[in-house]
Amino acid sequence: MAREFFGTDGIRGRVGEHPMTAEFTLRLASAAARVLAPNGGRVVIGKDTRVSGYMLESALEAGFVAAGMDALLLGPLPTPGIAHLTQALNADLGVVISASHNPYYDNGIKFFDKNGVKLPDAVEERIENYLTEPAITRESSELGKAKRVDSAREDYQHFCLSTVPDGFRLDGLKIVLDCSHGAGYKVAPRVMGELGAEIVPIGCSPNGTNINDGCGSTSPGLMTVTVKAIGADLGIAFDGDGDRVLMVDAAGNLIDGDQLLYLLAKARKDAGTLVGPVVGTLMTNLGLERALVKSGIDFRRANVGDRYVMEMLKEAGGQLGGETSGHLLCLDKTTTGDGLVSALQVLVVMRQSGRSLAELTSDMPRFPQTLINVRTAKRVKVDESAEIKAAVEQAEQRLAERGRILVRASGTEPVVRVMVEGEDEAEVNQLAESLAGEIERIGA
Repeated sequence: MAREFFGTDGIRGRVGEHPMTAEFTLRLASAAARVLAPNGGRVVIGKDTRVSGYMLESALEAGFVAAGMDALLLGPLPTPGIAHLTQALNADLGVVISASHNPYYDNGIKFFDKNGVKLPDAVEERIENYLTEPAITRESSELGKAKRVDSAREDYQHFCLSTVPDGFRLDGLKIVLDCSHGAGYKVAPRVMGELGAEIVPIGCSPNGTNINDGCGSTSPGLMTVTVKAIGADLGIAFDGDGDRVLMVDAAGNLIDGDQLLYLLAKARKDAGTLVGPVVGTLMTNLGLERALVKSGIDFRRANVGDRYVMEMLKEAGGQLGGETSGHLLCLDKTTTGDGLVSALQVLVVMRQSGRSLAELTSDMPRFPQTLINVRTAKRVKVDESAEIKAAVEQAEQRLAERGRILVRASGTEPVVRVMVEGEDEAEVNQLAESLAGEIERIGA
């Protein structure tokens, strides 16, 4: 059967509306326990800073404990930290309560297996098969227990520090650090500070409702202004759950995930340590592909979503991949996308080369690319709509060989994403707006 609730990054929606309710979340925990730990076991549960995290955490705890699993509650911690601790604490699965870069009124739930890797589609389908059944409640002697893990944040900090060379320091660097009022608001400043950097923190005062609000990797304007105003060497911004990272250079120019991926790949190629191909997605800028090919680096495109980048990397024997949004995979360092670890790898390249962000990314051209998110009345199946196919074909004929067009439905919300990329910015913008308007009409 096709997945009904799971999208490209777990289950996500508006809190209080199905499926983001306490009742559904309890049944989801029970269903996950049936599939991943039918004989009991251990689950770690972490969250970001949304006010709804308290409710969903309690529902998950109840569902897992009733199903006979011990629940270890980690509190606010970046998604990759939860993936790491799933392994480190010998848990059977890990659960993250977060809607990543979405506003506070949304929330979501995603799972990691015992190896700290996101679940494949087939396993998510098996979990969904049990969602129509009542939650399990075992007899008292078989119930699980729950406890808080006070050392979780420090354990994750030590892990992040272990991914840089011995003796590595950031003394003399002034860094604006934007944590999006999210899950990394304590961890990231402490890691960077411990390495000797001068930190100017913003987005580090969560109140339950300000996550991703005008800050973080989805709204880097505040970081850009701050870097320029105080004369910082660079800025680093994470999203709400800490698995994405974007940067700005000293002049305030945004450095996106494609550019960061190029910087890391080129440095590893030059050092002779690059393993396998570099993997991007269908949305990856054409400039990255051309720059990598020019450097003799094999580049491949996966479907949109870090889980698909991960699958292709594993199939091809690669270690480095990512998305334009800043969701980067360094599989020799982590099992999943980790904004803080990725940022540290970039800083290592800067320090070892003695070059700035601007210098390290100057060889990668960026083709004009326009992305428009078209919100529709309901979820639209792009591949099954003859009208959308016809509209895309017409736009492709107009663009010809000067670029490319990608239209896809969001895996988590009723949105169709329209991307047009090409040599001429005016033409790209005009085609994107025209195509988005047509899709909006079709999906009304």
